[in-house]
Amino acid sequence: MLRTAFALFIAALFLAPVIADEPKEKKPTVELGGSIEDEALQKEAPANFVISSQKAWDALAKAWGIKDAPKVDFTKELLLVGIWKGSSFSLRPTLKDGDLSIGAGGTKDLRPGFRWKVQTLSREGVKTVQGKDLPKE
Repeated sequence: MLRTAFALFIAALFLAPVIADEPKEKKPTVELGGSIEDEALQKEAPANFVISSQKAWDALAKAWGIKDAPKVDFTKELLLVGIWKGSSFSLRPTLKDGDLSIGAGGTKDLRPGFRWKVQTLSREGVKTVQGKDLPKE
């Protein structure tokens, strides 16, 4: 019993630096969401679900009635945009070999209108979005 406890203690000493060095997921600097009754406004979402300029963000915020939309430093971050018909969902960005993919998953309780989310993601390492160049505007 004492040997097992000692072995676990030694293993913990060696594993602690590995666990401490794992990258921590950064929290988005902007994370907003809401619900819109007019389903026609879904078309205002960017085609690849990424916004890379303040001009495009201002246009979406105006179209969707997002009050006090925060400014985003688009030299450092992108805005991910998601829409969903259910009551709740989350965005699932994946970066592989410089290509950003955005997925979403949520509840299947379909309701009138749509739910939306926008959240920032670091531009670091992002070269393309779903195989296409980042939008300029």
